[in-house]
Amino acid sequence: MAGTGILETALTGLFASQRWLATTSQNISNVNTEGYSRQRVELSARPPQFTGAGYIGQGVNVVNITRSYDQFVNQQLNSSTSAFAESEYLAGMASQVDAVVGNNDSGLPVTLKSFFGAVNDVASDPTSLAARQTMLGQADSLAQQFNAMASSLDSLRNQTNNQMQATLDEINGYAKSIADLNVKITAEFGRTAGMQMPNDLLDQRDALLTKIAEKINVSVLNMDDGSVNLIIGKGQSLVSNASAATLSLAGSAFDNSYKEIVINGQPITQSITGGELSGALKFRDQVLDPAQQQLGVLAAGLSLQFNAIHNSGFDLNGAPGKDLFALGGTGLNVPVTVNPNLPGGGGITATYDPSNTVNLYPSDYRLDYDGTNYTLTRLSDKQTINIVGFPGSPVNVEGMTISLSTPPTGASSFLIRPAFHTAENLKINISDPKEIAAAGNGSSVPGDNNNALKLANLEQQSILSGGRSTLSSAYGQLVSQVGASTQSAKTSQSAQQVLLNQAKQTRENLAGVNLDEEAANLIKFQNAYQAAAKAISVANSLFDTLIGAVR
Repeated sequence: MAGTGILETALTGLFASQRWLATTSQNISNVNTEGYSRQRVELSARPPQFTGAGYIGQGVNVVNITRSYDQFVNQQLNSSTSAFAESEYLAGMASQVDAVVGNNDSGLPVTLKSFFGAVNDVASDPTSLAARQTMLGQADSLAQQFNAMASSLDSLRNQTNNQMQATLDEINGYAKSIADLNVKITAEFGRTAGMQMPNDLLDQRDALLTKIAEKINVSVLNMDDGSVNLIIGKGQSLVSNASAATLSLAGSAFDNSYKEIVINGQPITQSITGGELSGALKFRDQVLDPAQQQLGVLAAGLSLQFNAIHNSGFDLNGAPGKDLFALGGTGLNVPVTVNPNLPGGGGITATYDPSNTVNLYPSDYRLDYDGTNYTLTRLSDKQTINIVGFPGSPVNVEGMTISLSTPPTGASSFLIRPAFHTAENLKINISDPKEIAAAGNGSSVPGDNNNALKLANLEQQSILSGGRSTLSSAYGQLVSQVGASTQSAKTSQSAQQVLLNQAKQTRENLAGVNLDEEAANLIKFQNAYQAAAKAISVANSLFDTLIGAVR
């Protein structure tokens, strides 16, 4: 019986050492596997057997094979991953806008100065056709510079939209894979009554959670059956057990190029946080749109103020001056779009007020009608604008005059865009140098340059930002705003990089494979295996001796 007891305990030790050696080998093999968590064998002594001489041990049991895992550490890693990805994308894209507006050697400030230099040359010699032709050429160059900058910003907008679509495709793919893993993990969890966990499947799911965190911040809810649910935004479910929702892009009712994030038909753009997706939205809303609006105000202010002065003068033919600049052939009309998804319809007219362009604001506006009342909102800061008297009479607000042309029949909404498209639409309206209205009266007196002097003085006048900014200083404010946003994003990126590295190192210290430690384990459990084998050999020898004695 003694030999049999030794044999049984030795066999359990042999089996336990074999499991440890296999697990150690698994760890070593996956030392470079992304997301792999170091595994270890949990052992416990088998219940002892009572004899007259006391309790005799029965060997060892392999209780479980667990992975080195800490839920808090993984949550911190995913949170840091989301924050860094957001700041990295924002910093990279903001730098591109900074490159567009911040070129002081060949950018808009140089072209603007050259244009007003040509206007001064006409004022110095108003009868010179050569000077007048140069002025037209510089005006065209200025308009093209505005167009080129607006085109560059539009390209960044398209790039952002494409990136958002690619990001959503990746999120949807990861969500589907996590839902599929939920099914497999739940099945294994049920098969073992929750006593044994499929470590490799759990690692795969955790790796996917980290990848999805790069794209969007998610809240992870661990379920009792081993599955996880993922929540985004303000409680929207992305993954629920075996089901995965689909995120998509949809153009807004007013502008198809302005993309909204939609889940199950519900827009959730404003509640998106973290990851590349949030970085793209912040770039669009906090850097790109304000830059395009500010550039548009500059183009509109220049065009409207210059045209107003030019129209008050006379050309070489004695005819009244006409517009030198045109904003897309719309005259003084401001672009207005009605929301096609609301039943009320109707129509409003918005026009620039040349006498009040000093108050033009870099923003879109939305005029809402609820069936009874009208509300005007400045969208850049969600500020409600006073429109007392509307619609009974036109209302003058921030450089515009708004009037009702067709009353809505029910709930309706209108988007008013005084600045957004002006830079891309700016053109010159005169091709004949004789039509430059340099004279202050229509008598065609040789050398009359009164109006040309007024045009030249426009460069130094504070005609924007409520009378606080010249054209050049207004552009300087744009450059400063973009530069500050870019620097802030870069600073945040650097800080988040440090936090991410710390989170990665914390997880590595907890769950990473240490080859020196695993090599020591190999020797340790190899010796244990050999010792158990020796015990089996001793048990066999004792058994043979016993059999021999009986014979």
